Formats: sequence, structure tokens, C-alpha cells
Amino acid sequence: MTARHQPVLGILGGGQLARMLALAAAPLGVNTLVVDSAADACAGQVAPLRLADWTDYAALEKFAAEVDVVTFDFENVPAETAHWLAERVAVFPDPRALAVAQDRLAEKTLFRECGLQTPAFEAIDTRADLERALATIGAPAILKTRRLGYDGKGQFRIKQLSDADAAWAALGTQASAHGLILEAFVPFERELSVLAARARDGDFRIWPLTQNWHTDGVLSLSLAPAPAVGGLQARAEELARILAERLGYVGVFALELFVKDGQLLGNEMAPRVHNSGHWTIEGAITSQFENHVRAVLGLPLGDTSARGFSAMFNWIGELPDAAPVLSTVDAHWHDYGKQPRLGRKVGHATVCAAKPEVLAARIGEVARTLGREEQAASALHLLAK
Repeated sequence: MTARHQPVLGILGGGQLARMLALAAAPLGVNTLVVDSAADACAGQVAPLRLADWTDYAALEKFAAEVDVVTFDFENVPAETAHWLAERVAVFPDPRALAVAQDRLAEKTLFRECGLQTPAFEAIDTRADLERALATIGAPAILKTRRLGYDGKGQFRIKQLSDADAAWAALGTQASAHGLILEAFVPFERELSVLAARARDGDFRIWPLTQNWHTDGVLSLSLAPAPAVGGLQARAEELARILAERLGYVGVFALELFVKDGQLLGNEMAPRVHNSGHWTIEGAITSQFENHVRAVLGLPLGDTSARGFSAMFNWIGELPDAAPVLSTVDAHWHDYGKQPRLGRKVGHATVCAAKPEVLAARIGEVARTLGREEQAASALHLLAK
């Protein structure tokens, strides 16, 4: 009897997203091989790990020969590395999507070309550019690096025009290397995200909109499906589909959105599985991780319907005691196997229920146990409507 070939999925980056991709791939009969420059990358606890820098082309050549398809778990993998690998092995999503998402100016420009409105923005390369942009956009505004910023990093909030000097002192040195962008501050009503999957054959699936709350620029709580979104669900699907087709996208991606005056505004795109979609592991028929593996390997996509209602608590810096959370009915604990560190995502928990009022009770139980009542108050208010 001939041995069956098990496909190997190569993953650039070895964080928690790679870890969860590997866990989702195994039941599909898919092996994984992870590349990261850190010996303690947490995906290495569940999948083979190759240590290599993104410019170590000898190591990457060997990696490419050992895998059938390559994907990535975070957007700061150099686009040049992805392009180099794409000449040797299939890479999904297309490195073009990675390059766009790495540059906030290119990203915002693409959003507008696809019909997704954004806050006002201007490219900033010099101190004089900042003065001119502030004269147009006004304050409050947010000065950001065009590249390498995530989870609130590489940003300075300009509350009033006199903050321009402090903003330039904080970020101006990066203007010559990567450029900056000034964005109008949006007094948004809600923060939503839409997770979508596109297969190699163009099949397109979308999960229900998720509402998100952030603390210090890092996602802290998600609620799915987001309550009372009305026509925003269909609009988000339309915009995500246009964007995916424009990029020839294959895999799962997320759009982070603001809601202002009942309209969607584009904030950022993540060309990968996303923190706000972790609830799909237990809360959807097919998780974002499984569908990403399916998509990049050319397998049929799974149903993205929600099984009921879910809330995800993100653990930042260090893990709380698991026992009180696990004593809650239909609660699910995820420890990423990382060492505690200020601002670091180290795990999450998802609480599920068949009815919104039951979910509200379970969210309240977890929040009281962990002292996060204030953070959960907005989610509980929405569920009570």
C-alpha cells in the first residue's frame, strides 16, 4: 500500500496565530512547519520550528523545499521575503496583500478605491508636511508610522495643535526611513471588525460582524455577532468582497472598521487570521483558523455561521487564574504558552451561549470574578437591548 502524502503548510512567524493555525491544520491531515527567529516562539510548542531570520535565504530555500504552501501569521514579515518565496513555492495570501497592509498610506488609498470611506489622511515626510496637514485636518488627529505599527505602537495622538512638536519629537525620526501618516481622529460610535475567507476558486465566506473594545490600543474584549448592526453586515460583506477580489486574495483576512453616523469607515486591514476572530474557534461552525488552512491548500471552505453568541476576553501581560473562568458554563480557555510581559497577548477565553441574555449572565460572571466589570459594561448594555 502506497503511503499517503500529508501536505505541509509552512508558516512565516511563530506567534499565537501560527500556533492556532497548526492546531486547526492537524485534524485536516495537514502538517505544519514554522519559521521564526525566536527560539521560544510559542508555535514551536505544537509544531516543528525552524530558526531563521527573514533574510537568511539559505535557510528559507530549505524551508521552501520542505513545504507545499506558505502563509504568514503576522504582517511584519518583509514583503520582499514573501515575494522571494513565491518564486519557489505557492504563497497565500499573495505578497501584494502583505505589501499593501504594511503601508498605512497604500492601505487607506486602496480602501477608498474600493468604495470604503476612511478618516481624512495625509502623507507626512517632513515637519512642514505635518504643519500643512494639521492646517487641513485639524486636531484632534493621530500621527502614525506608515510601517511596522500594530496594537497601538508607532502612534501619537495630537489632542491640540500645540502638540505637534511633541508628536514630531516622538515619531519624526522615522519619517525619513518609512514615512508617516496623519489621520483625523474619529469620534466613532462603535468599533467593528469583519472576518472573511476567500478560496483559490474565488468562493467567498464571511463571519458575522464582531464588536470590539480596546485598552491602550490592544484588543481586550470582543462580542459576536455584534448586536443591532442592521444593514452594516451586508455593506461590510460587499466591501470585503471587493477588496479581496481586487487583491486576488486567498485566505482569511480582517477589516477593522469604525461606525460613525451609521456608516462604515476603514481603519486597518490584517492580511491574516485576526485576534477579533478567536471567538470562531468555539462560536462558529468553522473557525477562522480552519478556513484559512482550507483556503490556502485549495480545500472547500466551511460554513461561517455563528453557533450562537460569543464573547472573547483577551489576556494581556499575564494570565489570570483559569479556575474561576472555567467554572463558568461553556467557557473555553486558551493559554498561548508565552512568558508574561507588559502589553503582551498571552491568552484568551471565550464564553458562549445559545441566547444573548444567557451570554450576558456569563460575561457578567467572568467580569466580576476578574474585576473587569467596567470593561464589560458596554457589551452587557448592548446585549440587554
